[in-house]
Amino acid sequence: AAHAQNYEPLFEWPFLFEGSNQMPLIWLVAVVFSALAALVIGALSLRTSGVYFIMITLAFGQMLYYFAISWSAYGGEDGLSIWVRNEFPGLNTLDPIQFFAIAYVILCLALAFAARLARSPFGLALAAARQNEDRVQAVGLTPFTLRLTAFVISGAITGLAGALFADLNRFVSPTMLSWHTSGEIMIFVILGGVGRLYGPVAGAALYILLEHLLGGISDYWQIFLGVLLLLIVLFARGGLIGAIAGREKAHG
Repeated sequence: AAHAQNYEPLFEWPFLFEGSNQMPLIWLVAVVFSALAALVIGALSLRTSGVYFIMITLAFGQMLYYFAISWSAYGGEDGLSIWVRNEFPGLNTLDPIQFFAIAYVILCLALAFAARLARSPFGLALAAARQNEDRVQAVGLTPFTLRLTAFVISGAITGLAGALFADLNRFVSPTMLSWHTSGEIMIFVILGGVGRLYGPVAGAALYILLEHLLGGISDYWQIFLGVLLLLIVLFARGGLIGAIAGREKAHG
C-alpha cells in the first residue's frame, strides 16, 4: 500500500500495476496481498494448536520483520515515509474529520460483516468446530478448512486496517511486523473480551484511554496496565464487554 501511495511503478517485478493514490485501489491491494499471506501462513500454522500455534505465527511475524529491515529499497530499519495521503472520491482526506469518517465507516462495515458471518452457516460451523471437532467431521465438514477460511478473512480485514493505519501516520515502520504489535492486538482482545464481537474495539479504546491517563502519571504506565490485565484474566475473563453484559443481566 505504501508503495502505491508514493506513486512508485508497480509494473516492475514483483508488482503488476502502476502506483496510485486512490484509496479504493490501495485497499484492494492490501486486502488481496494480506489474504494471500494469511493463506500461506495459516496453511502451515493451523495444523498445530495451543502454544505451538502461537509460536509458529510469531515466528512468521519475525521472519517478515527481518525481511522488512533488510529491504533497503523500503528504508530498512528506518522505515518508509509516505509522501502523499491517498485520495477518496468526493472527500478531502487531509481533513482529519473526513479521514476519521472514512475509517469509522470501514470499521462499522467490518463489524457488520463479522456479525453477519457469525450468524451464517459458515460461522455456526466454525463455532461448532471450536467446541467439538469430531461432530463437525461426522457431518462431512473439515475443521481445518473452516479455520483456514476464517484465518484468511481475518488477514484480509487486518490488511485493510493496515492500509488505513499507514495512511493515517504517513509512515510505515518494520516494527509493525514485530511481535510487539501482535502483543498489543492481543491486549486489545483481552481487555475488551475474548470471543466478543465488539471486544477488540472496546479493548483498543480502553487501551488508548489508559495510555493517555496513566502516561501522564508515570513513564512506567505499562506496569499498571499489566496489573489490570492480570486482574481481568483472573477475575473477569469476559473483559470489558463481558463485565458490562454481566451487569446488565444482573440488573435485568
